[in-house]
Amino acid sequence: MISRLLSAALAAGFLAAVVATALQLTLTSPLIVEAERYEAHEVQAARGLPIVRAHLHRVHGGHDHGGAQAAPEWQPGAGLPRMAFTGLATLVGGVGYALLLGAVMLALGREPTPERALAFAVAGFLSVALAPALGLPPELPGSEQAPLATRQAWWLMTAAATGMGLYLIAVRRSGIAVVGGLVLIVAPHLAGAPEVAAAKSELPAGLAAQFAARSLAIGFVFWAVIGLAYGWAWQVFGRRGAARA
Repeated sequence: MISRLLSAALAAGFLAAVVATALQLTLTSPLIVEAERYEAHEVQAARGLPIVRAHLHRVHGGHDHGGAQAAPEWQPGAGLPRMAFTGLATLVGGVGYALLLGAVMLALGREPTPERALAFAVAGFLSVALAPALGLPPELPGSEQAPLATRQAWWLMTAAATGMGLYLIAVRRSGIAVVGGLVLIVAPHLAGAPEVAAAKSELPAGLAAQFAARSLAIGFVFWAVIGLAYGWAWQVFGRRGAARA
């Protein structure tokens, strides 16, 4: 059972990573590069330096307005290195989410079929992507953000509450369970996502909105492929195991 779970998760994660990485490189990576250009211009303008388009860099953890420049954090170079690390990060996330998807289905006694796994994958997308994005939408480099620890805590709270709420509504289905599920789903948003005191960014609003919309669309495709591929792989590996027996 564990071998079948791992094999299906690896297959689903790989297929989802291939699709999502291709979409990221086509749809969101150009927007990130454009945002880094705005961020570099903002940093140079704040330091009184001439804006040079030929040399752009991304600054992490705040901007230094003094004379000394903090050492930038490591990041993959432009071109192939960035593409490779984007694909690797997506692959790790895909396999991890596929493992979680399979474990949840088995814990609930649901046989993973493509249709059923797709339904669970949509619930996963709602829990870890769409619901948190209502308060903390995907943001481009250069956007003013609340402290990382605060955002992570709110994200975890929202994802967990939404997942539990969907479980109560879709699985338990009793009247009190539905009410409790709705309360859990709404509660993090009533509490409010962490916000910065004053947003100061030269990024065009249209660019940020486009990035958020494309990121969520890619996230939905990513989860959908995970669900369909996991259900398909589970059936395939099950038939192979039965044939060997």
